[in-house]
Amino acid sequence: MIQSMTGYGKAVVAYKDKKISVEVKSLNSKQLDLQTRIAPLYREKEMEIRQMVAASVIRGKVDLCLWIEKDAVVDATPINAALVENYYRQMTDIAAKAGIPLPEDPMYTLLRMPDVLTKTEQEVLGDDEWAVVRKAVGEALEALINFRTQEGAALEKKFTEKIDNIQQLLAEIEPYEKGRVEKIRQRITEGLQQIPGVEYDKNRLEQELIYYIEKLDISEEKQRLTNHLNYFRETMAEPAGQGKKLGFIAQEMGREINTTGSKSNQAEMQNIVVRMKDELEQIKEQVLNAL
Repeated sequence: MIQSMTGYGKAVVAYKDKKISVEVKSLNSKQLDLQTRIAPLYREKEMEIRQMVAASVIRGKVDLCLWIEKDAVVDATPINAALVENYYRQMTDIAAKAGIPLPEDPMYTLLRMPDVLTKTEQEVLGDDEWAVVRKAVGEALEALINFRTQEGAALEKKFTEKIDNIQQLLAEIEPYEKGRVEKIRQRITEGLQQIPGVEYDKNRLEQELIYYIEKLDISEEKQRLTNHLNYFRETMAEPAGQGKKLGFIAQEMGREINTTGSKSNQAEMQNIVVRMKDELEQIKEQVLNAL
């Protein structure tokens, strides 16, 4: 079944005072192109996160964002009260000795002094927290794959419609193909008869006509194009990840349609070929987004 390379997935989990969010977006790309923005606490696990993405996504331009939101009360930077008192005593002593007045707003000055608002504790990523984060990454990736699968179903429906249209157009060529052989024969014979005094070998003329008609024969092109159409349908039914293969089949279909057009010496047949090319072009545009 086809998957689209366009997708979006998000997961949000809670751990103690934290809300941990994971967001994954993907677009089409020839290879896996992964860009990550990970909260500093979890950067040590970036390689493991990348491995999880590579195993699930396979191909596409992927942006993964992992961030933390904390309770504002819990997350507030603590004020070092002892250090503030120490700074204030020093300011008071210096002001008294030097005869310098204290600032109008001493607290504003004190809070700007070094290390007053600096956190001294360092967060360490524990196994329990990482298990929660890892689960969130997995849920976001699962949501992304579900999105891709839904988009892929729409692509498959579109491809099936276009393949059926090409098949129908190919069948419409047949009546013109059968009638043109006699038309070619009649046109050449009438042209020779209109030239006065010309004598020709009817056997040789028949041989030349056969050679000429064989050059215009499109039986092989029709058969190969039919095979490619069937192969395209079979490939769509295979597991996800056949986008490149579908692109190659579409190229081969284009070759057969172009050859058919070059051999079509009737306006009606050429018009049908143009319509086939239009249907195929729409397939080629959309197949770039197939995984």
